Amino acid sequence: MHPLFHRLFVDFCTYFNGNQDYFECHEVLEEYWKEVAPGDKNHPLVGYVQLATGMYHWRRNNRNGAMKILEKALHNFSTNQTSPFFDFIHFNQLYNDCENSIALIKKGDEFTPFQIIIQNNELSALVHQKISELPTVPLNYLLHKHMLRDRSDILIARNKKLEERQLNKKNKKRPT
Repeated sequence: MHPLFHRLFVDFCTYFNGNQDYFECHEVLEEYWKEVAPGDKNHPLVGYVQLATGMYHWRRNNRNGAMKILEKALHNFSTNQTSPFFDFIHFNQLYNDCENSIALIKKGDEFTPFQIIIQNNELSALVHQKISELPTVPLNYLLHKHMLRDRSDILIARNKKLEERQLNKKNKKRPT
């Protein structure tokens, strides 16, 4: 199976081109990246995650954050353009749309979404089918999704790591 047909990449394209749920784009591609190349911060999937994150920040009017992360996405794309993760994507259009978004942000223009152009009929059909199944989501939810999600599992894991570090520090300080 080609890597762009992976269900998580299809979901990414669905959210990006469908309801523009950039937060969910980030979530699904981060999961895919961890499966394929955990720790490789130069992997093309990281560029797509950066793209979604930049669009999320721009829509929330965090222009500085959006510009910085979109520039990182551009750099990632340019260094990975021969990767199979761009095989069925109109790479030049994607790159130009990123550059254009950065220019619009610098000018102070309002958020302007764009579509990722898929150049494979089968992949395009999969994405369009999934888009038709997406629920309608209020803009306010999309704007503040990072604050509205249940983060209890993340907070529990973070506290557990902190407690372990503190315990390790105590054990290192004890004389033997």
